[in-house]
Amino acid sequence: MIVVSVAIQKGGAGKTTTTLNLAAALRERGKKCLLIDLDPQASLSQALGVLDEPEPNIYHLLKQEASGQACNPGSAILTRSGLDLLPASLELASAELELVSVYGREHILSQILQRLTVAYDFVLLDCPPSIGMLTVNALVASNFILMPLNAEFLSLKGANSFLRHLTLIQRLNSSIKVLGFVLTRYDARKTMTREVENRLKQDYGVDKVFKIHIRNSIALAKAQQAGVDVFSFDQKSNGALDYLALATEFLSKMTGS
Repeated sequence: MIVVSVAIQKGGAGKTTTTLNLAAALRERGKKCLLIDLDPQASLSQALGVLDEPEPNIYHLLKQEASGQACNPGSAILTRSGLDLLPASLELASAELELVSVYGREHILSQILQRLTVAYDFVLLDCPPSIGMLTVNALVASNFILMPLNAEFLSLKGANSFLRHLTLIQRLNSSIKVLGFVLTRYDARKTMTREVENRLKQDYGVDKVFKIHIRNSIALAKAQQAGVDVFSFDQKSNGALDYLALATEFLSKMTGS
């Protein structure tokens, strides 16, 4: 089981869209995926049609595990569009404070993942757009980080800031690696798009920037509004084609890691 944090210190970069549709593309490739929504805004849960706050959810699992009780992750897993999901809740916002005084607080999510009884090929974690206790738990539990960002300089600053913090996380998880950057809302006609891409390649290496870009696609937004992944909504759309190609490159990078 490979655990991947989809994370960057910037909102609106495409984390939730990428978490959902990359997992769906991996499903199309025959892989079994678990999605975990760690963002108190619960955007991933809502994008899969979970509009209420089911109990238990990831907040209850974190709280139960932190209290010393052995949680059962399977009790909170929902299945939507052929994808397994551990949904979020607004209560996650208080988890940041509740976990601060807990011994071994950085490893609570890792302990929960160890209790999974279903064999998954990949676990994808949709992280909050900040370096708090939830994101730290995700990074400590992960093998890789995937960083989506739209081709704007504010997103580039968010990536740089995030990676500066990563050196501290590596004291807790020395094996975690940055798998690469995925450019979203990509428009090759725009000068800024090309400049951000070139800057990423210069600063972090060509191999750290995915060759596949995610183009602007109205189908991606409409699919989330409908509560499904883009393949369930329109498998011939640019969004579906791009994420399917991204999954192929993603699997190739996994083989080479």
